Amino acid sequence: MSRIASIARQIAEHGAVVRVTVIRSDGSTPRDTGAAMFVGAGHITDTIGGGALELSAIAHARRLLSELGMPASPSHSAVANLPPASACREGARAAAWQRDVRGFALGPSLGQCCGGHARLLFEVFTQREHPYLEVLARDAEPDTALLLRPLEAGRPLEVATSRKQQTERPLPVMRVVRDMLSGARPRAVELVRGAKGETAWFVEPMARRLVPLYIYGAGHVGRALVHILRDLPFAVTWADTAILRFPSSASPNVQVKATPHLPALAYDAGAGVYHLVLTYSHALDLAICHAVLRRGVFGHLGLIGSATKRTRFVKRLAELGIAPPMLARLTCPIGLPGLGGKEPGMIAVAVAAQLLQLTTAGRGALVAGNERQ
Repeated sequence: MSRIASIARQIAEHGAVVRVTVIRSDGSTPRDTGAAMFVGAGHITDTIGGGALELSAIAHARRLLSELGMPASPSHSAVANLPPASACREGARAAAWQRDVRGFALGPSLGQCCGGHARLLFEVFTQREHPYLEVLARDAEPDTALLLRPLEAGRPLEVATSRKQQTERPLPVMRVVRDMLSGARPRAVELVRGAKGETAWFVEPMARRLVPLYIYGAGHVGRALVHILRDLPFAVTWADTAILRFPSSASPNVQVKATPHLPALAYDAGAGVYHLVLTYSHALDLAICHAVLRRGVFGHLGLIGSATKRTRFVKRLAELGIAPPMLARLTCPIGLPGLGGKEPGMIAVAVAAQLLQLTTAGRGALVAGNERQ
């Protein structure tokens, strides 16, 4: 799910919300630039690091909501009936696209040991902005678009999708957007200083960069793994041979696929995909591994099982024509060594840790994917 779609969903569910984003972090801070959370009158989603910083940010966000006439701590039933923008007091209704920027010195002002400095952007979103955001979410391509806005209030969020877009923006912002869209610089969060007398702008990719991960098997380990991966940077495709093998609901970052042709699904997966094979059948496991290795373009291939299973699979795959360098890329057993335990939850923790280790070590390509939160 893209960032704009996430904002639109928050408005639809809660009536009004403040998105709090770390737009600059100096020294030691709980989270880096780009971390964001949503604060409503009665709910909090995600985090900017916890502690005194987050507590202060929540308090300020709710002060901004109170200026719209939102109750400070509504009951659960009241959240579903929060007043739309049209029901807010007239003074608060006058200005759309409200923003506020606050700096927090973690040591002197908040008493945190980090000692760094965080600059936070507070953006108020209500039902007034909702139709505009829905249009942006529908028309923009999350994999390639950039989301940008000035730090001062009053100007809507903007989406940049092409270097040739004719939009009136400050020259420094246009340069950054052009370079990101052309590939001359990484697509990443960036605070762009304005020229003298002009406000700064904040730029971020429309969606997080996620690792595409295919999980084959909806048994106990598969279910535990999907649960643990819920808040981690993976775009999960969860596959098995029949829809009845899946639970009644899956996490938002998961696309469920029921097909009797799992090896074909594996073979057709894009380059850089991570694969985890843990089905109910050794024969099916072998066929999936063969499809991935025969295609030869993938980020990681993990197979559940013992060292003995790996030896047997390597022998059989070699007989099927897979070359030794490719066979060396088959990881079995899966999971970070040393964690121990054969319970599904323990295996899932070890596997998730191994996947994160692989991505941070750069052994697999991170590719742009939709943010599913």
